[in-house]
Amino acid sequence: MTGVPHMVDSIFLSLSVLTIGSAIAALEIRSLIYGSIALMLTLSGIAGFFLLLDAPFVAMFQLSVYVGSIAVLILFTVMLVRRELIFNKIEDPRRRYAGIGLMIIIMLGIGTIIIGSGLKSVETDTPSVDYKKIGEDFLTYYSPALIVMALILTSSVIGALTLARREDVTSDQRTD
Repeated sequence: MTGVPHMVDSIFLSLSVLTIGSAIAALEIRSLIYGSIALMLTLSGIAGFFLLLDAPFVAMFQLSVYVGSIAVLILFTVMLVRRELIFNKIEDPRRRYAGIGLMIIIMLGIGTIIIGSGLKSVETDTPSVDYKKIGEDFLTYYSPALIVMALILTSSVIGALTLARREDVTSDQRTD
């Protein structure tokens, strides 16, 4: 039994490296397509964290909604939008260093708050989570929100297709 905690630690460490590395890659890669793929890896790493926390329903929800829908929608939109509509990135090395400095300050502030909060000393005697109850709640109480989310995703795809439709007009005739 002594090998199991080490295996969980190594899985956590590898998921951390994957998630943080792909998040940095999503921000730093110049190609929007590769940046979207890196975002998908980041969101998949977060789903792995949910699996480690013994929350498979939330992990599958993360994979289906964020990786399966949102990230694919972003990738789909990026591939369909005309090149002229994508703004040109203005490279300024000072902005990169300012962003890194701001990130370090924010992370140190959040870390100080978490360490000072006494989060480790919190003990709960709550019962285990009933996944069947969560599923029933999604189908009863939260079904309007899921339908609205589906409609928003559908309208986003339709908007992407409308933006991507290219009309080349030559002598008042459309050419495809």
